[in-house]
Amino acid sequence: MKRIKLESVVIGNGAEMPFFIMGPCVIEDEGVTIKTLEALLEITKSLNAPFIFKASYDKANRTSIKSFRGPGLEKGLALLKKIKKKYNVPVLTDVHCAHDVPAVADVVDIIQIPAFLCRQTDMLTAAGRSGCVVNIKKGQFMAPADINHSIQKVVNSGNDNILITERGVSFGYNNLVVDFRSLPIMRALGYPVVFDATHSVQSPSGQGSCSGGDRSMARYLARAAAAVGVDGFFMEVHPDPDKALCDGPNSIALKDLKGILKEIIAVDNAVRGHE
Repeated sequence: MKRIKLESVVIGNGAEMPFFIMGPCVIEDEGVTIKTLEALLEITKSLNAPFIFKASYDKANRTSIKSFRGPGLEKGLALLKKIKKKYNVPVLTDVHCAHDVPAVADVVDIIQIPAFLCRQTDMLTAAGRSGCVVNIKKGQFMAPADINHSIQKVVNSGNDNILITERGVSFGYNNLVVDFRSLPIMRALGYPVVFDATHSVQSPSGQGSCSGGDRSMARYLARAAAAVGVDGFFMEVHPDPDKALCDGPNSIALKDLKGILKEIIAVDNAVRGHE
């Protein structure tokens, strides 16, 4: 298993517990973003849980042309840079265009490739050449073993600091299903695997002009992933998900997060002790 170290966060080989990628879906404004980050830092510190902050500067794959996308590259990266410097926390954001990669790489630690773009060669090689850790989200249309082709595109760029994220498979209209066999299949490729607990309970375009979801199911899928065995968890978190400007129905409320993390860590400890 590949070992990756980002400041105090150890990922993969030698890690004593899973790491957590968490934050709002998109940067709504500085106030909400900082409020969420500070709460996440407090919660993860109390549990001694490795934490990476995530937020998007631009959600270019929203369902509707009228949907909120974020502040854009310049303003979004300025806030992420401020966060990284002030709070000394590793930062992840996603890119939707290869030409954004150089500017993003100057700020963040992890560049994320969205699921629908996970086969885009130019995106993968640009992210790889950046020198950042690359998190590839497996497409909803892709068999688990086929993610190796995406991995090799990044490796071919000279970068093997790679994470793979499972976020469900589309088997029917407006629904995603997680096949937990995918987790050991992808881990066998030799790179750390992340389970996306909140996008996995999403209902793509389930509300017509935007996606729906059932956040109450996220904790159960996360516990199941911990029982199977993964290296990290991805969760979108918001102070008030019902008022979130993006992915509110599947986002976890801050008030519920600590209990969910405790459950995940308890299951992970049991599995690691058994292994």
